[in-house]
Amino acid sequence: MSDPSLPRATREMVERRRNLAPGAEDAFRAFSKAVFAEGALDKRTKQLIAVAVAHVTQCPWCIEGHVKAARSEGASPEQIMEAIWVAAEMRAGASYAHALKAMQAMGDGAD
Repeated sequence: MSDPSLPRATREMVERRRNLAPGAEDAFRAFSKAVFAEGALDKRTKQLIAVAVAHVTQCPWCIEGHVKAARSEGASPEQIMEAIWVAAEMRAGASYAHALKAMQAMGDGAD
């Protein structure tokens, strides 16, 4: 299900974005290419990390793009879902950990 308030990227929109700030667009593309290149981490692992982060940042374009990229790098559906569960735990874990800050503010924690 797509959100009608979120535009689909079209060739025209992408070209317009680049024309508005070509230096930044080119720098971002080079940065992205460098980040996802084979390195100490293989490309599949990097895409699985990106899938997890995309779920935490809740970017629908990133979710779609990185799931597809992870699959093209050989990630299984089970690996992708496991990455998503890691993201869910990390997001929930932040709330869990920050409960200590709330307890401190209530006067129930160590100062």
